[in-house]
Amino acid sequence: MIKILFICHGNICRSAAAEMVLKQMAREHGRQDLQIASAAATREEIGNDVYPPMKRALAAAGYRCEPHAARQTIRAEYGSWDYIIGMDHENMWDMKQIYGGDPDKKLSMLLDWAGRPGREIDDPWYTRDFTGALKQIEEGCAGLLRQLPKPL
Repeated sequence: MIKILFICHGNICRSAAAEMVLKQMAREHGRQDLQIASAAATREEIGNDVYPPMKRALAAAGYRCEPHAARQTIRAEYGSWDYIIGMDHENMWDMKQIYGGDPDKKLSMLLDWAGRPGREIDDPWYTRDFTGALKQIEEGCAGLLRQLPKPL
């Protein structure tokens, strides 16, 4: 089982959307070997569902939005995941603080997987462009899925 955790600031927009997108892509590609989840770097949105405009963008693009309650990642779970993927540079900084660094080189940004190292997923909380952020998330998830080891 390959375990993937997506992280963003509040876990109500980008990381939650990445979780929903990759889960659907995995189902469509028969990748039952993936465990996919998401979490926040902060406590601001704990317990909240996916932000309604992101939910609408997901639905319009044909993604099923599963029940969701935002949660914060904690240091102890670093060892539980194979890949921990942030959306922007601030998330990367936060993750290194939370996890006490990245000794096993598990941390990356989502668009790194799409051949765009260092490029951030735009934060739709500020840009209000939920569809644009979702397209970036789809690009990153597609690249990630292509590069993950295949089951034997």
